[in-house]
Amino acid sequence: MKVAVIHDWLGPMTGAERVLQQILRCYPGADVFTAIDYLPARHRGLLGGSRVVTSFIQRLPHARTRYWNYIPLMPWAFEGFDLTGYDLVISNSHTVAKGVVPREGQVHVCYLETPMRFAWDLESYYLKSFRMDHGLKGAAARVDSFVACSEFVSRRCKTFYHRDAEVVYPPVDVDYFTPDAAQKEDFFLVASRLTPFKRVGLIVEAFRALPTRKLVVIGDGPERDWVASLCSTNVTFLGYQPDDVLRDHMRRARAFLYPAPEDFGIVMAEAQACGTPVIALEHGGATEIVQGPDSPAPTGVLFDSQSVVAFVDDASRVERDEGLFAPRACRRNALRFEPRLFREALVRHVDAALHRKGRLAAQ
Repeated sequence: MKVAVIHDWLGPMTGAERVLQQILRCYPGADVFTAIDYLPARHRGLLGGSRVVTSFIQRLPHARTRYWNYIPLMPWAFEGFDLTGYDLVISNSHTVAKGVVPREGQVHVCYLETPMRFAWDLESYYLKSFRMDHGLKGAAARVDSFVACSEFVSRRCKTFYHRDAEVVYPPVDVDYFTPDAAQKEDFFLVASRLTPFKRVGLIVEAFRALPTRKLVVIGDGPERDWVASLCSTNVTFLGYQPDDVLRDHMRRARAFLYPAPEDFGIVMAEAQACGTPVIALEHGGATEIVQGPDSPAPTGVLFDSQSVVAFVDDASRVERDEGLFAPRACRRNALRFEPRLFREALVRHVDAALHRKGRLAAQ
């Protein structure tokens, strides 16, 4: 069976690239189609030797560094891919990858990271820009079957596309992100891409109200200089760090902090895998990852608004009730997301889609 995997763009290792890695383990030898490929050399092993086909955007000026400017062109880029000869198309989509045009008889399964947030949440302007203002006449109509990364995304799929989506949680590398026998240390940790949406500045500002508590910030992005400028003497700003440094801090931190709404939020599950409680906004994927204080085996606290006051209250609660959040419970909670379970569930879903279209029996 010849398989094409469609990926929005290949860049620094994020949750989307980790999902792609596991899809390619399910279907070794699949070809990867993407708008732009700027995946760093240190991460190219995730492709497992798969051939990568890029779009015309790859050749445009500054495409690798300012790819965001080319998003309005991406629907045309994906529609232009020639998928002739493939039996199965799997799109791993948070933007427009699902907009490829399948050929007659092909099965198209979309792993939906999210409906295109900056289109749907900002309504008409972006809907028109991305040619998605025609409901089921848009890209979603080209998908035979949807898989969602969370219950939250499944509901959004139903709302925006009027399509059902089975939930298959994304893979978390629980073999790499593991606890350490050493005791927790006296600092909190936030690790994130530094963009306005992630609201890392909120956490840094909150620690001005918590001068006796320590914070470590790991991350890079457009807001790097601004976030660094907010840091007080009790905040250590490390910028970008490789996975081994991130894991070390996750293992030692008193709690991992996440102030932004997420469709899932793999980094929160990685912290749980390291045996660390999570303090996160009570929205989206965090509500499916974190087991709150009232659960039988609590693994963290969810705050109800993006405000300094709400965060300070819950950080204080974690300190006060630290013994409530057992590292063993956090670790056990994260094992729900191990990659093997993702691969097994995805293959089952794809096989069912192939059966419905008569493709599997024909191979």
